[in-house]
Amino acid sequence: MTPARTHLVWDWNGTLLNDLDLVVACTNAVFASEGGPTVTADEHRVRFRRPIADYYAEVLGRAVDDEAFGRLDRVFHDAYRVGLTTCELAHDAVDAMSAWPGTQSLLSMWFHDELVPAVRTYGLAGRFARVDGLRAQVGGDRKAESLARHLDELGVDGRSVVLIGDSIDDADAALSVGGRAVLYAGGFTDQARLEASGHPVAETLTKAVHLALTFPLTPSPPATSR
Repeated sequence: MTPARTHLVWDWNGTLLNDLDLVVACTNAVFASEGGPTVTADEHRVRFRRPIADYYAEVLGRAVDDEAFGRLDRVFHDAYRVGLTTCELAHDAVDAMSAWPGTQSLLSMWFHDELVPAVRTYGLAGRFARVDGLRAQVGGDRKAESLARHLDELGVDGRSVVLIGDSIDDADAALSVGGRAVLYAGGFTDQARLEASGHPVAETLTKAVHLALTFPLTPSPPATSR
């Protein structure tokens, strides 16, 4: 029997943390600051993507360069910090984490120095082999490079990894290291978009873990003689 995947990487925002309503409100604060339109949660889930500057540009109808995105990112996160105390974990987050028999870690594109104390506040300290967030001053980029660094620090082969997240970018990151992904339909991305990606999709985190346990390991390449 082929062994199952042995390490699980969790996404944070929109996955373990149920912060969709706050994210939509903060995104609308960004658009309002530029005289742009208001988006609903459903519209956000259909249109959101990374790099986030591309999403902003599409909604605002004009290019968003690095300088403009830095300004808008500050608007977003200033509003996000104020509202974070209203957010709770996904309803089955703790049960889902407990159902995974191997090692697990947390990788977020939220700021590292704010992520770590938040993980403690939500009672999750000690559950993860490693917690990594964004160590830059401005976020919004894709996750692949961060995942590669995260696994390198853990000493984990990407081929043994499943990533559970709520965006197609999460799946792209997992594939970039030879891993697999299960996409969670309760987060920032419309379920039809997730299903169209061809990756397994789960409506609960517990189901996502169940699906993750079915993935076989990718065989290592044979050793070469010298």
